[in-house]
Amino acid sequence: MSTQLRGFLALVLFVFFPALASSCPDMEGFYPGEDPDWVELQADLAELFDQCLTSSEYFGLLGVAELNLGELDSALEALERAILLDPDNGAALIDYGEALFQDGQLFASLEISSMLENRDDVPESLRDQLVERRRRWQSLTRQTRWQVELGGGYDSNFNGAPSDSRIALTLSGESVLLSLSEEYRSVAGALLNVGLIANHTWLAPSNRQSLSGILRGRYNDQAAYDVTQLMGRYSQSQEYRLGNIAQGVGLSHLTFSGRKLFTGVDLTERLEFKRRSSACGKFISGALQNQVWHSQRSLDGVELKIGAGTRCDLGSHSVSLEFSAIGNKALKENRPGGDRGGWQTLGRWQWLVKSGAVAAQLEITSLLDEIGFSPLLSDYARRRISRASISMQYLQPMPIMGLDTDFLVNFYHQTQRSNLGLFKIDDTELALGVRLNF
Repeated sequence: MSTQLRGFLALVLFVFFPALASSCPDMEGFYPGEDPDWVELQADLAELFDQCLTSSEYFGLLGVAELNLGELDSALEALERAILLDPDNGAALIDYGEALFQDGQLFASLEISSMLENRDDVPESLRDQLVERRRRWQSLTRQTRWQVELGGGYDSNFNGAPSDSRIALTLSGESVLLSLSEEYRSVAGALLNVGLIANHTWLAPSNRQSLSGILRGRYNDQAAYDVTQLMGRYSQSQEYRLGNIAQGVGLSHLTFSGRKLFTGVDLTERLEFKRRSSACGKFISGALQNQVWHSQRSLDGVELKIGAGTRCDLGSHSVSLEFSAIGNKALKENRPGGDRGGWQTLGRWQWLVKSGAVAAQLEITSLLDEIGFSPLLSDYARRRISRASISMQYLQPMPIMGLDTDFLVNFYHQTQRSNLGLFKIDDTELALGVRLNF
């Protein structure tokens, strides 16, 4: 018999046959002791289900047994029924608050806890426990997290140099092959990665805000190719009837060999539509970034990206796919190639394994300049760039001396192709590291 039908019969019994509906035995002998056997209690209560369809006390006991057995959905259903039958069932309300918390409904559990604390029939010793529990839950609405990363590995192209050793130039109408000097060829070798990450999050019933900062450095035995990156971002998301709207503003600053290379300021917007019954949801996104290249201001630009995609949560797997149109407007009239436009496809996959996580990202981008890039390259041809990159990470929690520590394996590969040899680039990086979480 379905749960809904049993509930309907319970109502009929309660209204029309109160004598039959009260045939549930006394529950006093079923209350758990100091070392309860929740499996046995659940089995004993299951045999009385049809007799206790209108007993709030019965469903409260059944709910707490299922809660302690990890059967969260069944526990929520039983405890909700107990409260519907008797809104003053304090024991059921206490366990219902815990079940809501375990279900991720933090603010609903806080509301239940506050309501219990204001009741006159709660013993002071129990009230103190409820207050402590609420404070513990309330602390989760303000979270600050620090992470320190340290690792090392190998990079095949520290300086982002062209993969071709010779570049075709157009001189006096003739094509000439020019060999690149050593300083413009790719440099490979060992690397050291260090990073500091800070994140603070504020949570409200239908709103989430976060402020994050990241400082990362990549160093090798040739200081000329050291890279330092500073990033900061403020973001907020709000639940609406249509779905979740997330907005953000970010700053990214990059130095190369000790000199300022790039600064970008961006605004982002994303609408993720509410899901019906499917594990997959749809979203649209937009981003606007102002780009400043400090050593070559002629490259400055404003880039607009508009995209749409889908994200699926499949148990321990999470998969997303996004397609975007890109337009980049030159801020200087003399920028090589002028304006440019194109598209980007971005795919992400995450798999939560028993003791860790595996994540991968695949990005494919195609761009075309509006005008010829340079009279010296391929008869002033318009530059076409096709870039594909893949990054993968394996994370394994590995406590060290009681510290919350993760072991990381990171892999990255990029292949960029172009009709201009100067922009053909290949780069591969493999790194191992540890991350301390505070």
